[in-house]
Amino acid sequence: MEKKTVLRKPKGFLDVYKHKPGAEKDRTHYCPGCGHGILHKLIAEAMEDLEIIDSTILISPVGCSVFAYYYFDGGHFQVAHGRAPAVATAVSRANPDKVVISYQGDGDLAAIGANNILQAANRGENIAVFFVNNAIYGMTGGQMAPTTLEGQKTTTTPYGRNLHTDGYPIRMAEIIAQLDAPVFVTRVSLHNPANIRKTRAAVRQALQNAKEHKGFQFVEVLSTCPSGWKQDPVDSMKWVEEHMIPVFPLGVLRDSSAEASVITRAEPIVDPARVIEKLGLAKGPSVTFSRGEIAPEYSKMSIRVAGFGGQGIMSTGQILAQVAMEYGYNVSWLPSYGPEMRGGTANCSVNIQDETIGGAEAVNPNMVIAMNRPSMEKFEKALIPGGSLVYNSTLIEVKPVRSDIRIFAVPVTGLADELGDTRVQSMVSVGAYAAVTGMFKSEDIVGLLPQVFKGRKQEIIDLNARAVRAGYDFVKNSF
Repeated sequence: MEKKTVLRKPKGFLDVYKHKPGAEKDRTHYCPGCGHGILHKLIAEAMEDLEIIDSTILISPVGCSVFAYYYFDGGHFQVAHGRAPAVATAVSRANPDKVVISYQGDGDLAAIGANNILQAANRGENIAVFFVNNAIYGMTGGQMAPTTLEGQKTTTTPYGRNLHTDGYPIRMAEIIAQLDAPVFVTRVSLHNPANIRKTRAAVRQALQNAKEHKGFQFVEVLSTCPSGWKQDPVDSMKWVEEHMIPVFPLGVLRDSSAEASVITRAEPIVDPARVIEKLGLAKGPSVTFSRGEIAPEYSKMSIRVAGFGGQGIMSTGQILAQVAMEYGYNVSWLPSYGPEMRGGTANCSVNIQDETIGGAEAVNPNMVIAMNRPSMEKFEKALIPGGSLVYNSTLIEVKPVRSDIRIFAVPVTGLADELGDTRVQSMVSVGAYAAVTGMFKSEDIVGLLPQVFKGRKQEIIDLNARAVRAGYDFVKNSF
């Protein structure tokens, strides 16, 4: 019988890259010749072969590394620049049975995150770190990185890195290997097939150790950045061999895998009840609302609220989630900001359902609340067929283009202005949502407002109550 070769994605990848923007959900976005895609594949293959897909949590910070969540089929945390080892420490200690990966670039790990990685390594945390070293800030404009070579030209060293003014390239693997706690420290490369095979072996060793909870693993991977280096992919591969490897020699710097013992942490480190008490998170006085009859299409909600900063986008999402909790639903709220200023774009995801919520982002929402035209044009496309679009007809002068969704034109801003305060747009939106879905009763929302606006003047609570009723009544009387 003739053998067949089957080509497929490793199961460590998502079948469809649903989190990736744009229409092409079947391919990665990396530049031609970039090493991230190769390393992704090696990690995904190892996750499948070691049977750790369902037990892997991946931490990715700022930089090209941040997009790892587009592709891997596992748990994910996106974190602040350089802070992946700190978050990975917390995740690993809170989930000691999981495999925790910190996936970082050189501009992240060796610069702003240098102290974080050193302290995590020195503690011997149960994490596997994959450190992509391409000697440049690849995403943010090609600036000099801590690993940039002597004489290498970047946007911030147009005449080449000067050792007298810019210092020397930092060899992170050598620094990590000097510490007592790390178990496996190696440097590998992706510049040719032979070295890709060695990288594959290193990735598997690190993840096998992580699966066995043998402490800190560090794999430095020399990679290309043709776009940042201003080279074609072939020349960039040669550049790694001729210029990077002499400065960053390949090889295993430490491997105590065979004799390393399983690391266990004391549990619990802190009593969760005491944490709740200290942070003031204990459940206070509340009300429990009874549910009414809800149409099947609104029984499980995935909502995207979008607009510009200052329209109460985040508040709308938070209040929807808070009200839903009073009805006994499981909820999630996930913000997404544009420029950090009023007037910048912003959106949030809200999930409301009885089942466990597996992902907080509303990737394929069945409800969109769009407060401005760019938001409607963007998220109308993401709505599932049969979903509902509530749009702010005060500011959006065009009509939605789809005919396979329910459309509700609500003058949210206009209704708020009629009440004398544009800032209550969020409560108008909440009232409109309640009327569209039948999930909430307007009187229940109004009854919850003293708790939502605890400590605020009564006239503020009354104003927001009128805003809820305005949005609710408009929908009920118009559709």
